[in-house]
Amino acid sequence: MTNDGTCAPDVYDALVAVVGEGHVITDPDVLASLATDHTGRWSGRASARVRPADAAEVSAILTVCRERGVKVTIQGGRTGLVAGTVPEHDDILLSTDRLVDIGEVDRDELRVTVGAGVTLARLHELATDAGLLFGVDIASRDSATVGGMVATNAGGLHTVRYGNMSAQVTGLEVVLPNGTIVRRHPQVRADNTGYDLLSLWSGSEGTLGVVTAVDLRLRPEPPRRVCALAGFGSLEDAIAAGRTVLASDGVDALELIDGRGLQLARDHLGAEVPTGHPWYVLVEFSGNHDRTDELAAALSQCAVRGEPAVGIDTAGRQRVWAAREVFADLVGLFGPPVKFDAALPPDTLADFTHEAVAVVNDLVPDAIPVLFGHLAEGNIHFNVLRCPDDAALYPAILDLVRKHRGNVSSEHGVGTLKRNYLDLSLTRADIAAMWTLKRAFDPENFLNPAVLFPDSYRLPDPGRLPDSGRLPDSGRS
Repeated sequence: MTNDGTCAPDVYDALVAVVGEGHVITDPDVLASLATDHTGRWSGRASARVRPADAAEVSAILTVCRERGVKVTIQGGRTGLVAGTVPEHDDILLSTDRLVDIGEVDRDELRVTVGAGVTLARLHELATDAGLLFGVDIASRDSATVGGMVATNAGGLHTVRYGNMSAQVTGLEVVLPNGTIVRRHPQVRADNTGYDLLSLWSGSEGTLGVVTAVDLRLRPEPPRRVCALAGFGSLEDAIAAGRTVLASDGVDALELIDGRGLQLARDHLGAEVPTGHPWYVLVEFSGNHDRTDELAAALSQCAVRGEPAVGIDTAGRQRVWAAREVFADLVGLFGPPVKFDAALPPDTLADFTHEAVAVVNDLVPDAIPVLFGHLAEGNIHFNVLRCPDDAALYPAILDLVRKHRGNVSSEHGVGTLKRNYLDLSLTRADIAAMWTLKRAFDPENFLNPAVLFPDSYRLPDPGRLPDSGRLPDSGRS
């Protein structure tokens, strides 16, 4: 490929020298597409896309860009929902799509090493072929990459059983902003030597380095599973049911589902899903023995309406899970939705939801609020469909999150979209400590510069938040 004029000639030539001409893309139309997130709501500017094949090439690319004062934005599967891979400064887009090496599955130590560009679906396939499982699962599994999931510390459908992505990481290969390649691959199960660097990079959203390979923990596949979808007359009853179920052993998933969403899926997508109740809870138990009776006993203590749908064999469980999986298609039914990802304390979750729906009805009467999420963690995905302009809605909903003691990000990350709301979750001292680490690793702030940190840290007096009031809006369009 040739330089189409979007990239400075010296930068282009230096990148070509690292990865070859075929892996440096400057076509304006391609870059425009890559600089827009998959919801279509956020777009930026990029000068080139470069596709390294290994950590050494990543190191060389970062050195080229740092020495020339060029910003770099890392891109994996680009499935994020907070504009975390949208460039702002005519950045170089560093793609991980060629970092797809896969090591042998270690069945004794239950782990495997994979490249950052390996998709979650491929990882699940790899684990299944070995008679094992990988504990994290999310709806965007076909496109989401391991590196991006580490960067955002992704959670998902089975966090209640296996934890977030950071709980699966046993080792990392990371290229620091200065080009240094760090390989942290402990071969022992207990190691408290020095700083916990693995935790530092998990959830750092690419601000402290480029993850190029990951050692991941695998798990034995439970031989028995059973799941049920139960209807409830109120959100309060559904939340109470979640508390009751969590008192049992073997909970593998606990999902809250909005009945409005299921009705929309049936009406507009032709989905064969249950309807008729305002709220549903999907519960899955797993273990070495049949837990059907335990699941039934737990639900018998709850205010279930009607007869739950139960799945015992593979086909039956797929039918039950269809009620949750359908939301991946549903939220885009009327175009890009406005999405909120927050965790709320159990005692405020219902009040937040009722007030948030009222705010939507007041500010955007034609919009449709639809909610689902991971009930065990109070992690709620509040989606607003048919809402072309979120200018007034976004701050209003986040103010409700603050009021009800929630956080700004439970599993999607902060990205660019929520960087100026970081103080919902963190104190000024917390943010200042994080900025100190960022400046230590990346004093030029050239790697993923648009994400995580509020705009006030990009002002002439960095490291200090405004003395009072809301963090300033980003002003992005």
